[in-house]
Amino acid sequence: MNGSESFTYGAAEAAPAFRRLYDIVKRLRGPEGCPWDREQNPASLRGDLIEETYECIEAIDEKEPGHIREELGDLFLLVTMIAYMHEQDGSFSVAEALEGIAEKLIRRHPHVFGPAGAENGKPLSPEKVLENWARIKIEQEGRAPKDSVLDEVPRSFPPLDRAWKLQKKAAKKGFDWPDAAGVFGKLREELAETEEALRAAQNAGGADGTREALEGELGDILFSAVNLCRWLGVEPSLALRKTNAAFTARFKHVEKRMRETGLEMNAEHLSIMERFWKEAKSGTP
Repeated sequence: MNGSESFTYGAAEAAPAFRRLYDIVKRLRGPEGCPWDREQNPASLRGDLIEETYECIEAIDEKEPGHIREELGDLFLLVTMIAYMHEQDGSFSVAEALEGIAEKLIRRHPHVFGPAGAENGKPLSPEKVLENWARIKIEQEGRAPKDSVLDEVPRSFPPLDRAWKLQKKAAKKGFDWPDAAGVFGKLREELAETEEALRAAQNAGGADGTREALEGELGDILFSAVNLCRWLGVEPSLALRKTNAAFTARFKHVEKRMRETGLEMNAEHLSIMERFWKEAKSGTP
C-alpha cells in the first residue's frame, strides 16, 4: 500500500465537501461576491485566525463534538480563504499548499511511508520520531540548523506557552534542575526577590528604574511557575485556563448573591463578598 492509498478512507465525502468550500470562498472573493470578504487580506485575518484557534481549543477542552466540528469548520474557512488570497495574487495555489503538506508528511514519516519503520527490530519511539523529523528538515529539506535550540521556538507564541517550550528545549540539552525541590526553591527565591523589589519601588516613590526591576522580578516568578508546571507534567496554559474558568464561575456567583442581597460590590462589602466566594468554592450556598 503506498502513501496515497492509505488516505482513501473518507475521501469520497471529504473531497466534494472541500471543493464546495473552495467554490464558496472563490465566489465570496469574486467580483460579485461579498464586499467585506473582498476587502480582506492575509494580514487583516491574522487576529481572526488566532481567535478561532483559541475558540477551537476551548471546544476541545469542553469535549463537545458538535462544538469542535463547528470551530474546526471556522478554521478551515480561514485557512482556505488566506490560501485562496495567495492564489488570486499568483503567489501559490490552494492545491499547491495542500500538495506541499502532503509531501512533507510523507517525507518526514519514513517509518510509515518508507522502509525505516523500526530500529534494531523495534518500533520507533516517539522521541526517535521527533529526532528523525529534525534531521530530515536539515538533510533532505536543506533547512539550515538553528544557532540555538531555543531558536526553534517561534517568537510569536503567547509568552506563557513560549516560556514552557523554551524550558522544554533547554531541559532536553541537560540544562535542568536535578529534582523538583530545586524548582520549588527557585520559585521561593524569586518571590523573596520580588518582595525586595517592591520595597525598593515603594521607597523610591515608584521611580521608573525600580518599577522596571519589579517587572523583571515578576517575570521571573511567572517563568519559575511555568518551570514548576513542566516539572510536574502540567501544561501551564491548560492549568491557567481551568483556573480562569473556575474564577469566572465563582465571581459570577458572588455577583448573583450580591444582587440578591441588594448590596453594591465594593471594598466596603469585601467580607460579605468573601463569604459568597467561599460558598461558590465549596458548592454549598
